[in-house]
Amino acid sequence: MTAVTLPADETLRATLARLAGAQKGAVGAPAYSRFVNRRLGRLFAALAFHAGLTPNAVTAISAGFTATGIGLVALVRPSWPMAVAVAACLVVGYALDAADGQLARLRGGGSPAGEWLDHMVDAVKSSSLHLAVVIGMYRFETVDTTLLLVPLGYAVVDAVLYFGTMLNEALRAQHGVVTRAQATGERASVTRSLLVLPTDYGLLCCVFVLFGAPALFMSVYAFLFFAMAAFLVLASVKWFREMERLPR
Repeated sequence: MTAVTLPADETLRATLARLAGAQKGAVGAPAYSRFVNRRLGRLFAALAFHAGLTPNAVTAISAGFTATGIGLVALVRPSWPMAVAVAACLVVGYALDAADGQLARLRGGGSPAGEWLDHMVDAVKSSSLHLAVVIGMYRFETVDTTLLLVPLGYAVVDAVLYFGTMLNEALRAQHGVVTRAQATGERASVTRSLLVLPTDYGLLCCVFVLFGAPALFMSVYAFLFFAMAAFLVLASVKWFREMERLPR
């Protein structure tokens, strides 16, 4: 991780410019996360830096926005104003999630505890959001109960994909192979970023703006679920072959 040390009197514009120069690589990142969320995160990181916030504080604020959005999905009857509020909370929460790591670089580097906290929050939200969809749609009877299998399946796929990604990094590091986090000079093509867009958590956040029309939302949501499930199957085959090639 590249440390960026900034003078206390530096302007916000200069901080943003330096952050852009120290941006981590976008290896395999889907389009929204790569082209939208990282830029939003950069802005929030610069603002947090000038406000004197710590990375852990930004992680906590991110968790607060995300938890608010998840709570609305589970507890409030679907409507267009509610859907806009949910999408806004999730989008801001995700942008702040990208900001904590960038803020850590501004302050000279992150800590293992901060990285642990960030991943734990990510793990909680990845499953909780889908379970909130089950609860909300069941409570307000907005769709046929059979369709509730979709968010339940989504929660499983999301959890397995998240665990698999973390496990891959851990095993690569354990066997002395360069991890994705260390491959800062490598960038995936724009085409690949667009192809994996259905797996993008940021896109999922935006889709919740349709929650005011449950049938329409479920159609798009189900498409993203099946796309992610297919991606997980294909990725698992590729990852297994990579693990077979790791040095013993």
